[in-house]
Amino acid sequence: MPGLSAEKCVPRGGPSGGDGGRGGHVYIESTLRHNTLIQFRYDRIFKAQRGRHGEGSNRHGKDGEDLVIQVPVGTLVYDDETYELIHDFILPDERVLVCHGGRGGRGNAHFATSVNRAPRHFEYGFPGEQLNLKLELKLLADVGLIGFPNVGKSTLISRISSARPKIGDYPFTTLQPNLGVVELENYRSFVVADIPGLIQGAHLGHGLGTQFLRHIERTKVLLHLIDLSETHGRDPVEDFETVNAELKEFNPLILSKPTLILGSKIDAMDNQGKLQKLRKFSQDKGLIFHPISSVTGLGIQELKHKIAGMLAVDVVPVESQNK
Repeated sequence: MPGLSAEKCVPRGGPSGGDGGRGGHVYIESTLRHNTLIQFRYDRIFKAQRGRHGEGSNRHGKDGEDLVIQVPVGTLVYDDETYELIHDFILPDERVLVCHGGRGGRGNAHFATSVNRAPRHFEYGFPGEQLNLKLELKLLADVGLIGFPNVGKSTLISRISSARPKIGDYPFTTLQPNLGVVELENYRSFVVADIPGLIQGAHLGHGLGTQFLRHIERTKVLLHLIDLSETHGRDPVEDFETVNAELKEFNPLILSKPTLILGSKIDAMDNQGKLQKLRKFSQDKGLIFHPISSVTGLGIQELKHKIAGMLAVDVVPVESQNK
């Protein structure tokens, strides 16, 4: 029987059964080595090691090894049943205890009395904690690129940083956010997130839905790209208002972020009508307007310095209202 022993030259063989070891704890730790939660699509059940049985000569059983689950920086961990926020990992190498290991049982030595010097019973260990967790990733970026599909977000981020996202001429070329680090002189830099294209009804799940809208909440500055070419025939002001309406429906506080309107693809304009209309609209709204061409590089260098100037003012990240 576990926890029992019989030793030579020991009265009635004991008792000398040691206590069982504690079960391992489960921790969650943030790391910069991962940038997605895709590994949890396949591995959904995690268990720390169980404690070892107690042994003779009052030897304590070995404690189970702790389990450390690594998640990317920017992960929010919720209790899946209560949706209570357990921790928001905004810094690397943060470690949080989410489940305690079970306490080991007591060996028969604990039950010896003056009338029962060699008890043959013991105490079973206690089970460890179990918890169902919900993980949600919000990218930690200084700048968020937003706009309709195919307005040039992926091309722009490839021009201002070393990121090399997939670029194509069909809707929803970008299926996951891309991060790029923009480097400036004097060792200054900032991080830009290319958010997959938004369409009308995105907050309801249309298109790519709300799965990427949450990434905008942590950014400090929004770059709103609007296509000024003649390829689609849309009105630039209507594009701006449509995307802003989706942001407002998802979380109205997002619209309080500093916003820079970018007139993209000016190399493909047939006339100046759209450019002038969007420029006047920006002035009326009190927003900064900047025309660019990611293909020719026109306005790109000036854009980087404008963004750096906007980031000089600290902005408190918006917390989600869509729990």
